[in-house]
Amino acid sequence: MPVTGPPPEIRTLTPDDDPEPELDLARRSFGSFAAAERAGRLASSRYSAGAGQLLGAFAGGRLVGSARFHDMTQWWQGRAVPMAGVAGVKVAPEARGAGTGRALMTALLAEIAARGYPLSALYPSTMPIYRSLGYEVGGGLYQVSMPARSLRALVPPDHAAAVSTGDAGPAAGLRRAGPDDAAEIGAVTGRVHELARDRGPVAFDPAVSRRQLDDEDLFCYLADDGFLAYGWSSGNNEIVVRRAVAGSAATARALWSVVASHDSMAGTVRAFCGPADPVSWLIREPEVTLTRQRQWMLRVIDAAAAIAGRGFPAPAGLDIGLRLDDELCPVNAGLWRLRVSGGHGVLLRYGTEGLADPPEAVPLALGARGFAALYAGTPLATLRLAGLAAGGDPAADVALDGAFCGQAFMLDYF
Repeated sequence: MPVTGPPPEIRTLTPDDDPEPELDLARRSFGSFAAAERAGRLASSRYSAGAGQLLGAFAGGRLVGSARFHDMTQWWQGRAVPMAGVAGVKVAPEARGAGTGRALMTALLAEIAARGYPLSALYPSTMPIYRSLGYEVGGGLYQVSMPARSLRALVPPDHAAAVSTGDAGPAAGLRRAGPDDAAEIGAVTGRVHELARDRGPVAFDPAVSRRQLDDEDLFCYLADDGFLAYGWSSGNNEIVVRRAVAGSAATARALWSVVASHDSMAGTVRAFCGPADPVSWLIREPEVTLTRQRQWMLRVIDAAAAIAGRGFPAPAGLDIGLRLDDELCPVNAGLWRLRVSGGHGVLLRYGTEGLADPPEAVPLALGARGFAALYAGTPLATLRLAGLAAGGDPAADVALDGAFCGQAFMLDYF
C-alpha cells in the first residue's frame, strides 16, 4: 500500500548524509548491481552531494526518494548550451503513488532553474510524469551493429585529397588517451560537434569525464580532430564502441581501422553513434543495422536563454509572433517575438525591447512540451498532428522548420 500522510520533506543531500539509503533505493528501483560497481556508485553519489546536485525526499526521517542532475552542455546546431541532465530518479516501492516522485521532480526543476540552466534533458523510464512537467521527446540514443569483418577493408574515397593530411600521417596526433586527457578530449569532441553542426550530443563536467575515463577496460585513442573509446563485451566476442567522433575523413578511417584490428577475435561491433555516422558509407556491404536504443526528453527551462544559446542554419530567417504557456517555468510564459538570422536567434518579450503591441495575427501557440519538441527539431506538421501547436500560419511553419528541423541524437546514456 502507498504511504499516506503529510507530503515528503525535500532537501538537498550533503556529503554528511549516509549514502547507503540512496544505494538501497537504487537496488529497489533499478535492480541489483555487481559488487565491483559499489565504489563507483558511492563516488558518484558523494560527488553529486558535494556539488549540491542530489535531492532526497524524506518521510518520517527516512529517505523514500532521490534524484540528481549532472552539470552538462549540449550541442545545438554546433553551439554548446548549458544543460542539466536529470538522472537516478527513484522512489521507494512503498512510497509510490503518493506524489513523492512529482514533488521530488518539481523541487529538482526549481533548483535547476535557480542554477540558471536554459535546458534540461533526461532518459525516461516512464513518460507521463515528465510530460506533466513540460518534458517532451527530443531525440534518440542510437546504436549501429555490424560484423567486425565488415571493417577490414573500407570503401576507398572518390578523391584521394579527402583523406590526405600531409606529413602528419593518416590521422594527425593519434595516440592512446586516459583520465589525464579529459580536458583535451572534451575540447576535441566539442570542436567536432561544432564543425558538424550537431544537435543533441552532450558533455559532462571535467571531473565526471575524468572518472568515466578511469576504467582499465575502456580503450581510448585521441587524435587532433577525433576521439575513440571502446571495450570488449560478451567475453571477447564483441566490441562495443562508446564514442567514435571525427572531424576529417582521414581520422574517421583511422579510428574505425583501430576497431577493425580486432576482427580476428570479435565477431560483432556495436557502436553508439549518430544516425548519419559515416561508418554506413565506409563499409562495402549493406551490413550495418541502425537501432534506436532509447528516447530522451528535453525541457526548456529558460526560453530566451535557450534560443540565444542555440545555433541555427546560417541561411535560415524568420520573424514571428509566439505565445508560450508554461505554468512551472513562468519566466517562459507570455507573448514573444522570435527572430532568427545569420545563424543566431533571439526571443523578445512583448512589452519590452521596444515591442509595445502584440502581433495582429493569431501567433503560434505552444505549451512547454511543444516548445521543447520544436527546439529539438520536431517538424511543425508533427507538432500540430500531436496537438502540441496551434495558431500561426503555413508560411511561418515553413520558416520554423528551416530554422529548427534536424535529427537530434545523444551519444551518452546517463
